[in-house]
Amino acid sequence: MSRRRMLAAVAVAAVVTAGQARAEDGFKIGSSVGLTGYAAVIDHAWQDGLAIAAEALNAKGGLLGKKITVIFEDNHSQPQDAMVGYRKMISSDEVNLFDSGCVSAGNFAAAAFVARAELPMYLCSILPKREQEQAWAFSFLAPPRFEMESRYRYLRDKTDIRKIGILYDPTPYALMMKDLGVEIAQSFGIEVVAQETYKPDDADMTVQIGRVKAAGGGAIVKIGQGGSTVTAAKNIKQLGLEDMLLMSSNDDGAIFQQAGQILGDRFLFVAPPVQLPNELKEGPAKDSVEAFLKYWKPKYPDRDPANSARAWDSMMVLAKAVAIAQSTEGAAIRDATEKVPTYVGAYATFSFSPNQHVGITENPFLIGEYADGELVLAK
Repeated sequence: MSRRRMLAAVAVAAVVTAGQARAEDGFKIGSSVGLTGYAAVIDHAWQDGLAIAAEALNAKGGLLGKKITVIFEDNHSQPQDAMVGYRKMISSDEVNLFDSGCVSAGNFAAAAFVARAELPMYLCSILPKREQEQAWAFSFLAPPRFEMESRYRYLRDKTDIRKIGILYDPTPYALMMKDLGVEIAQSFGIEVVAQETYKPDDADMTVQIGRVKAAGGGAIVKIGQGGSTVTAAKNIKQLGLEDMLLMSSNDDGAIFQQAGQILGDRFLFVAPPVQLPNELKEGPAKDSVEAFLKYWKPKYPDRDPANSARAWDSMMVLAKAVAIAQSTEGAAIRDATEKVPTYVGAYATFSFSPNQHVGITENPFLIGEYADGELVLAK
């Protein structure tokens, strides 16, 4: 045999061996998460939600009898590090599917070569931009419009504030939400008088907040997650802006508690019902929340469950897709995810189809506040 033919034979054997390993070594899920950096709070929640969901599914036999293993790679909330982690999970770990956290820029950066590997991407973040990448990606994040609509509706119906400033970070999701916020404001009788940006690690936002006040804004609609929300709350108090509202994006309850302790009822936030448990009514949604909390509460009795519930829901959708496909191969799972019937989850209701890869199609959000040591429905 010639050297060229021998090398070709070795290459084919390697591909076959890798495919057999992927089929025989259980079911491996790769997850790129920002366990450090600006996304740490929400992506730790995503990590823990995936872990308890894997535990629950493995207790029932896994996926078609295959034990689920979740492999986490910390992307440090940076797209470059996300790409390194994704490549490692494809080539070395030989994962079957990705279920990754909320660093949208990192997921965008890796989407092209994940699609070439024909591996589905379940995402905490928004979908990548290119159509060929979207074909392999499924988003478990509510469309940006829903967060803005919920906040604007509250301002219109519950306050006299009609002029606002938007404070946003430079991430793809935040930029999309900011643009939508400007676009739809008028339909709610709201005027955006200032648009100010910040970096997630900024220690001071008094300049941006001062500009919103100078422009006549009575509320700041903040887009972005993590400790920057607490920084904004502190700065509003430091500036003595007694009438200024701060309206936060959906985030971890620990962030809401800290900001609420600073501003009281002048701090409001977007929340799904699982984050405001007193608002849950009897029915499928409450049943799903209780199924999730059965595993969550014993391990994390004092932690906010919201974003972990969303990760849990992604795994329940995966289990349904595998049951439909009767296969754990990437292409089969991708096709089957589009066929999963509407699923009422612990975080929201998810409906995927060939033309709909953003699962949340109905607005799940309420407006909450922090009062008497609890997250409750805003008055």
